[in-house]
Amino acid sequence: MSDELAPKSAPLDRAENGPFDETEANPVRPYIDLGGVKVLPREGLNLRLEVEEQTKRIVAVGLDYAGSTLQVQPFAAPRSSGLWEETREQIRQQVRQQGGRVEEREGPLGPELLAEVPVAGAEGASGKRLARFVGIDGPRWFLRGVIGGAAASDLDAAAQVEDLFRSLVVVRGGTPMPPRDLIPLKMPASPGSA
Repeated sequence: MSDELAPKSAPLDRAENGPFDETEANPVRPYIDLGGVKVLPREGLNLRLEVEEQTKRIVAVGLDYAGSTLQVQPFAAPRSSGLWEETREQIRQQVRQQGGRVEEREGPLGPELLAEVPVAGAEGASGKRLARFVGIDGPRWFLRGVIGGAAASDLDAAAQVEDLFRSLVVVRGGTPMPPRDLIPLKMPASPGSA
């Protein structure tokens, strides 16, 4: 683990086009508040919260959209350096350990990984699942996304899911947190309980 600071990795227009820091988000838009992430509702979007069995803590937000899935996780990050470079290396190792293939490429959101992960199916049949790993280093946060389904290979679906990813708002909060800690996520308030 080197002490050199990894540069932040994000599109140059991130502050204007997202994913947004809470200070950059449009305050009048009707976001769904999930704690560390806010999601702008849109037609055809289905939201799932992924919960860790033992701790009952919400560990990821799953978004089903355009025949695709987008799983996102917001992490605390250092103010001056980025986590995406190091995270890509960890993902590469995990995919290879599972017997998958992974390649790095320059995508619309910056460097991304395209992985082919073996999946055990019913009755011992095995298949492969395509997944795109994307990451954005923001101010004091890092947003990781895993794109599956149509958007892993279909350009139209990919553009729709990338747009969804860029519409997200990360709420880092003022609480001191070690880098790489998951920014806490929560259930959305039910409508009318505000």
